[in-house]
Amino acid sequence: MRRAWAVFKREYLQEVRKKSFLILTVLMPFLFLGLMLIPALVLSKSVGEKRVVVVDGTGRLEKAFDEKAPPVTVFGRAGGTPGRRASSALDLSIEYRSAVGRVEEESQAQRARLREKGPGRLDGVLVIPPEAFEDPGARVVLYGRGGADFVTQERLGRLVNRSVTRQRLLERGISAEEADRLLTPMRVEGAQVSRSGEVKTGGEAGFLVAFLFGALLILPMLIYGQEILRGIVAEKTDRVVEILISSMTPLQLLAGKILGVAAVGLTQVSVWLAMAAAAGAFAAAAAATSGLSAFAALDPRIFPMFLVFFILGYLTYAAVYAIGGAVSNSDKEAQQFVAPIMIFLLLPWFLAMPILQSPEGRLATILSIAPFFSPMAMFLRIVSSEPPLWQVALSIVVSAGTVAALFWLTAKIFRVGILSYGKRPTIPELWRWMKVA
Repeated sequence: MRRAWAVFKREYLQEVRKKSFLILTVLMPFLFLGLMLIPALVLSKSVGEKRVVVVDGTGRLEKAFDEKAPPVTVFGRAGGTPGRRASSALDLSIEYRSAVGRVEEESQAQRARLREKGPGRLDGVLVIPPEAFEDPGARVVLYGRGGADFVTQERLGRLVNRSVTRQRLLERGISAEEADRLLTPMRVEGAQVSRSGEVKTGGEAGFLVAFLFGALLILPMLIYGQEILRGIVAEKTDRVVEILISSMTPLQLLAGKILGVAAVGLTQVSVWLAMAAAAGAFAAAAAATSGLSAFAALDPRIFPMFLVFFILGYLTYAAVYAIGGAVSNSDKEAQQFVAPIMIFLLLPWFLAMPILQSPEGRLATILSIAPFFSPMAMFLRIVSSEPPLWQVALSIVVSAGTVAALFWLTAKIFRVGILSYGKRPTIPELWRWMKVA
């Protein structure tokens, strides 16, 4: 135990004293936040700059497009009237053109403008067919320079559908005020009902919290698992491991390395959680003045469960990385050996969306009590729902048994492979190593 502790201390201190560790620990939360916010800001800005021409084959929707926004600078005219209007709801610049009886000609002329360059160029042409009011199966088409502008397509489609429906109501004798009241959408909020009957609001925030904690769970596993792999390969290549094995057993060396790097990961995650708690305290103080709860999506049981499943998941991944380092002679060989195994172990992360959407479903339940997958899958279920206590206990037992079996297997392979050089062993050779060790 004393020798394993010496390896543990060396691995821990060697990592936490690195400048890269300190920089990553401090900057990673801000980098992660930036990766979430910057795309949203860029998308918001790009949507706000859209310039669209509406070619209306019905000739009856001009007021629907500009009735809620004052006229602004004209960049086109239709029939001698100012054509450009700013839609405050969509944050788009819209040029309306009536095209009764000449939809195809007007559509082609406006689509030609999509190829023009310059500051006043168009981003899209929305064509409303003449039969929009009479035919429920009529299709509105948005032509654009790009084929994947789903945000603009969805927003304009929603505006057109509302406008057509409103106009239909007006033509049937319903007043404009009553039509607007009837078409006002209701906000839909998510709420979770616990097993005790308690109702918790903030479903969207809970979904985000689940992904954030899932990322906190898996990123350190991958980062520091790689550190174990590279460390074993480096010591094996430099023949340092021969000196270490002469003074301790392979299992002591393996345990010290894995647990030492696990402590590094826990230290880093603890710092991140402390920074998140400090930021959350400020958010809670600000939200309290508005009668809101900044921690409505957080459950106190998340934190001890995070610690338990982080350790179990990390030890599972670390054992695989240790095997990869022991049987390989270079980083490249080790990566080739470990990569397909890691893809298999990351299956719960790839299936995180269906697990979070249906945490009590068959897929989530099976993955949460299956060997190798249980730490990640069960933690996602705990964050997004309240799985039965017996399933949580079974998941912990299965995970602990998987870790014990992997350590036993890893120790046998490690004992032979750490001193083996040359060609990477095949599967039959690994089987012989386990029987001999």
